[in-house]
Amino acid sequence: MREQYHVELEELAGNLANMSVQVANAMEKATKALLNADLSLAEQVIGGDAVIDDARAECEEQAYALLALQAPVATDLRTVLAVIHAAESLERMGDLALHVAKAARRRHPDNALPVPVRPYFAEMGEAVVRLALRTEEVIKSKDVEAARSLEAEDDQVDEIHRHLFSVIMAKDWEFGVPAAVDVTLLGRFYERYADHAVSVAKRMVFVSTGKMPGYGADEDI
Repeated sequence: MREQYHVELEELAGNLANMSVQVANAMEKATKALLNADLSLAEQVIGGDAVIDDARAECEEQAYALLALQAPVATDLRTVLAVIHAAESLERMGDLALHVAKAARRRHPDNALPVPVRPYFAEMGEAVVRLALRTEEVIKSKDVEAARSLEAEDDQVDEIHRHLFSVIMAKDWEFGVPAAVDVTLLGRFYERYADHAVSVAKRMVFVSTGKMPGYGADEDI
């Protein structure tokens, strides 16, 4: 029984890691759809969002079953609780990729982004996809230092996001209010996506140490 229990714990973590790959792929496609006004890719992301939702539901179902039937303690309990919270963050990352894809579809056949801001979104897209894939690695390895290192990449996304405001507020912005609104909303989607990736990594630190980064150096959660 205990051997099967640990197999189920490993499967639970594996399913969460797979979700990280799913949301990374969704944002990669959504970014390409956004940059290239690619309707086909946008539709793929929109149609595939239900798969990510189902993956979250499966993770939660497995986690609650383990809580009910195995009464895990210590690290095992932290793993189950972390999966429940992390699966929610990953589903939100999928939703943010969905929002990007819908923006690309809404403006098609035009491009939702004016030419001057496209390089910034290309850079943010690459950064957040790397974050999601590194999150997968952290879930598998439970490497505390690797988890903490994700914040540096998140800072890069934050910096680009802040810079976009200066671009759209500049006197030489010639693309009007609707384009500025699109840029603002889309930038926010990428910024929040990165934040959720860091949140997942923090949950893995919690699994390993029993402490949640950002809640005080020695405060137990």
